Amino acid sequence: MLGTGEVEGAGEDMKKSSSRFQVARVDSQADRRGSGDNDGDVEHDDSPQSGPASPGGARFSVSSLNFTYDTANKTCGWRNTHEAIPSEDHYRNIFSATAGLKSRPTLAELHEEIIPEDNDPRSRNNREPLLGGQKQVDAELADLGVPEVEPVTKTALVKFGWIQGVFIRCLLNIWGVMLFIRLAWCVAHAGVMAVIGIILLSGCVTTITTISMSAICTNGVVKGGGAYFLISRSLGPEFGGPIGLVFSIANAVAVAMYVVGFAETAVALMEMHGAEMVNFASDIRIIGIITMFVLFAITLVGMEWESRAQIVLLVVLLIALVNFVIGTFLPPTDYKLARGFTGFSGTTFKANFLPDFRGSESFASVFSVFFPAATGILAGANISGDLRDPQKAIPKGTLYAIIISSIVYIVVAGMLGAVLMRDANGFEPAVLLAQVLSSNTTSSPSANTTVLVYGMATNDSANNTFQVPSVNPSEYVFSPENVANCSLMREGCKYGLFHDYQAMMMISGYGYLITAGIFSATLSSALASMVSAPKVFQAVCKDGIFPYLGWFSAVSAKSEMPYRAFVLTFFLGLCFTCIGDLNAIAPMISMFFLATYALINFSCFDVALANPPGWRPAFRYYNKWASLVGFLICLVVMFLIQWMMALGCVLIIGTAFMYVKHVKPDVNWGSSGQAHVYRKALKFSLKLLRTEDHIKNFRPQVLVLTGEPENRPALVDFVSHVTKNVGLMVCGSVIIGKPSDHLRQIHSPTAYNFFQRRKARSFYSCAVAPNFRLGVQSLLQNVGIGKFRPNLLVMGFKCNWNEDTPENVQQYFSTIHDAFDLHYGVGILRMREGLGMGLDAGDATIFNDPNDPTPPPTDDELSLSDNEDEEKDNHHSLPNGHESNNGRNAKPAKKSSKDTSPQKRLETVVEISQSRAGPKDGGQAINTEVIRAMNRFNLKKIPGGTIDVWWLYDDGGLTLLVPYLLKQKAWKKCPIRIFVPGTRKGEIDRIQRELVGMLQKFRLTAKEVEVLPEINKVPREESIRTFNTYFQPWLLDEEKGETQEEFPWKSTQAEVDLLSDKTKRHIRLRELLIERSSQAALIVMTLPMPRKGTCSAGLYMSWVDTLTRDMPPFLLLRGNQQSVLTFYS
Repeated sequence: MLGTGEVEGAGEDMKKSSSRFQVARVDSQADRRGSGDNDGDVEHDDSPQSGPASPGGARFSVSSLNFTYDTANKTCGWRNTHEAIPSEDHYRNIFSATAGLKSRPTLAELHEEIIPEDNDPRSRNNREPLLGGQKQVDAELADLGVPEVEPVTKTALVKFGWIQGVFIRCLLNIWGVMLFIRLAWCVAHAGVMAVIGIILLSGCVTTITTISMSAICTNGVVKGGGAYFLISRSLGPEFGGPIGLVFSIANAVAVAMYVVGFAETAVALMEMHGAEMVNFASDIRIIGIITMFVLFAITLVGMEWESRAQIVLLVVLLIALVNFVIGTFLPPTDYKLARGFTGFSGTTFKANFLPDFRGSESFASVFSVFFPAATGILAGANISGDLRDPQKAIPKGTLYAIIISSIVYIVVAGMLGAVLMRDANGFEPAVLLAQVLSSNTTSSPSANTTVLVYGMATNDSANNTFQVPSVNPSEYVFSPENVANCSLMREGCKYGLFHDYQAMMMISGYGYLITAGIFSATLSSALASMVSAPKVFQAVCKDGIFPYLGWFSAVSAKSEMPYRAFVLTFFLGLCFTCIGDLNAIAPMISMFFLATYALINFSCFDVALANPPGWRPAFRYYNKWASLVGFLICLVVMFLIQWMMALGCVLIIGTAFMYVKHVKPDVNWGSSGQAHVYRKALKFSLKLLRTEDHIKNFRPQVLVLTGEPENRPALVDFVSHVTKNVGLMVCGSVIIGKPSDHLRQIHSPTAYNFFQRRKARSFYSCAVAPNFRLGVQSLLQNVGIGKFRPNLLVMGFKCNWNEDTPENVQQYFSTIHDAFDLHYGVGILRMREGLGMGLDAGDATIFNDPNDPTPPPTDDELSLSDNEDEEKDNHHSLPNGHESNNGRNAKPAKKSSKDTSPQKRLETVVEISQSRAGPKDGGQAINTEVIRAMNRFNLKKIPGGTIDVWWLYDDGGLTLLVPYLLKQKAWKKCPIRIFVPGTRKGEIDRIQRELVGMLQKFRLTAKEVEVLPEINKVPREESIRTFNTYFQPWLLDEEKGETQEEFPWKSTQAEVDLLSDKTKRHIRLRELLIERSSQAALIVMTLPMPRKGTCSAGLYMSWVDTLTRDMPPFLLLRGNQQSVLTFYS
């Protein structure tokens, strides 16, 4: 315990300290300056983040030897601790630019025993500093060969708040050209009532989308990429990749749409003053191209100047709106009366309140025209990487923008409906009479006078004549009936809500301010899209979802602006600007924006439905069902606008989706798809527990003792043919040693990388144990969960059993007993060339004599060429000597080469084999037979041959079921032949008929069924001598004093005599196998059953070796005596 004097003394010293934390720093000064973090972990007292010191405050000191804490009232000393205080840096992504080198101690650093070093008495309780100084880190990096890098000073980046970064941008994108030149047309067709409904419906869609977007973007730090980042990190790369690509292209094309809208207004203004360069269409292209260059120059200046330009444009836009409102209150002149402006009038409002659809227009078509005016809500999210606090700025700024813009739309629509008639002829008698009198000063007009009109109502001259009623200008009344009488003008009505797109200019107090507002709306939207498109495209390129796009993600060293993506956006927008037709560009953009909105809503719904523990959005005002409704509304709107274009948009996104799904980019973003997979797997696994087992639903669920799977590719491939799409496959590995010494191997992804390359659907389980048998026992008892537990153990035959230590052979043999004890079926696979790459002396050797004329393998035979040579340690699936890497360490992992030629593959296999098997004598050539054997089963279709089934004993039908499963896929071309033992020759026909009938009931087909009566014949003497040669070392030599207790793996003479009939039967079976199945593609035979206490390891291994030696691929299989076949329905 700490004494009182020590506390007081320490307290006096600590009272002199300031209140700042003092923590030994690891990250460099450059890193700290480049990051925007203020952790409070500062080294010097003059740090501006710390603030002034407070006397009597707290002081912390973290180093290799002490950690102290003190206040004015109490003091406690923490010494000799290795723990790290909570810090935000500990939770950063390791690839984060601000992550530095700070990390919490590992579990091993805290838990493992400390080994004393040198003569430092404190070293027994201390280690090297976890959060050491920069010098220590530099020294460690130097030891690792990492060159010292000078710190790079970066220019401070511009970060925006919610008003300047989100609110203003969204308003400028929402208030586009539709506000000034299409809203009046919408009121004309739909009426005030329906237009308000359209505005509210559009606002409902954008509001739901904004709420969904807010929930997603407040569920973590939002980086650059906007909508792409939100969707990709929620739904995964399959959805995020296509939408990111489409959305970035849509933003680039939107630049062209806004620029063309600006150019159209500019050309119309030029025509009003009689100016023209070439013609209307060409003038739009010329002005549009010039505008594109100007906008590109503004964006090159930098984000700060672009933001200032946005503020100026918003001010102009607001002035234009105020100018329109003022104009509605001004008394109408004859000029405005003739064009339908009545001032605020209840009669006018009543006439415009209800819909009056004309021609082919309908509610859907008017909605499709107006809806682009409601888009633009992603303008802030698109530059999320440039926001100071995107989690608060995006929802706050976007929602305020939607509310204010919707209110302005409703107010302007109501004003238009209250002050402007639907139709107006523009007829002004006073102007007409003045023109007539000026042309004929000697006479005055009379009734039904034919007059020649020059630009009565427009700047155009008309050479046609028409009858003008006799009227006195002072007596003419601008009544709704007269103004709406289109028959007074030969061209009909050219003004009013239906006909005049520039109606707001006419109504306003000063028309040119409206023109300025149109220019402001188009240029601001074009500028925002010019900035957004490169940001989104840069995010897509950096993620590497689509090949060959990473080149565009390069950024400027000063401002981190993706200049290549900016140039691409500029040229793409320039190409579409040359089209010069706004109506051809706008519908496609609307589709892409709606598709983006739909997927944002679906993202929120999907992740909320999965509800993973990591789904904790700070924005609580969302509802998953509202997001689903928003998704459906967006889809309906897309098809309402134009179903063919909507279908095309869906097909484009679907094609990109399938491409990304096929490519499977190596990314892990914690998407909702992963959460759904886990949720469904857990749900159905629990549901399966309540399902009773039935023979008809039996599935082979196999535990395969492969060690590291890539050491035995043939074994993995073969079992994969049995279980693919049918049952469970788990590759098991036993590591000899202590778990703490092999953590890296236990959690290594090497096995799953190999499964992916071999297209094997398997799990991997690893057990660390003192010996092989205990490890296998652990796997047999613990592998699997619920109904997903293995019922069949498959392992390779121990080819070097006659050379390995007897203890290892005994463990191998005992494993078979253990499997049967746990009611497993057992399978043993043997191939003449071995199952792997010659990693042990007894299995097969991978080298031949250099003079061996064996030709090199063909391209199809060498499919195991792209295996990555990854790091491995002392893995064992069988005892020492049985297909293990014997503790050798391979080379570090490296990327596989794209060169798939046979020569390159051969070199790769040689390199792998040499690195594991050790150096060999020079001049040795690769054993191509071993390589062919490794890939014998790695084929989509086995070329030919038969599957010979030697069903010697009834084990429940597993020996028949496995060959049938093999024939479903790769072995389809291999017919099945069945051999069964017979007793007497006279009963052969009966047994054969019964067997064929049973197979028909089982619905199993066989090319040939043969009964073997001669199975009980005495084998030839030569075969018996061969057997004795192999078995002799395993016979107990009592003359030398050997006992059963000392050598349990050896057989006594009494045991040999007792089992002599079985021994002869197995020798005879080998003779029959050579006669009938030596050319088979696969042999499946019932595995001999070793009875406990009766058959020793040596005798049993002799049996198995006799049956399988120098034969085609051989599978010895024995079920657990439970039926796996049934003929009942």
